[in-house]
Amino acid sequence: MTQEQLSTLTIRVYYEDTDAGGVVFYGNYLKFFERGRTEWLRRLGVNQSELAAREQRMFVVKTVEIQYRKPARLDDLLTVHSKITRLGHASIDFQQSATCGGELLCESTIKVCSVNTNTLRPAALPRELRTLLEKVQE
Repeated sequence: MTQEQLSTLTIRVYYEDTDAGGVVFYGNYLKFFERGRTEWLRRLGVNQSELAAREQRMFVVKTVEIQYRKPARLDDLLTVHSKITRLGHASIDFQQSATCGGELLCESTIKVCSVNTNTLRPAALPRELRTLLEKVQE
């Protein structure tokens, strides 16, 4: 699987994703980006449920900066692009975007933090995961 295949996810816009104006409700882009990150990790072989059970680690969103460029509409086929821009001791910075037909609709920078599942306090990324992410970091 190529880096491009790993880091992209195609999502269809459904009626439930739109607002009264017939465009994607702005908050739903965060859901699309969450799915993009989750599926990217899954393609790398990282199952978050197993990570929580085995390593007592889970990810929480710490910060989000988002810019909306153009609206998406019902039945549009969106491509969510995800890439790591920084790997910290207990955090991962992502740059993500949603496009339709190659046209940029929305872009975001998102910091997720690794926390201990019992205490919800920041906790180092597991060594195996860090090594894997270092290999795919652009």
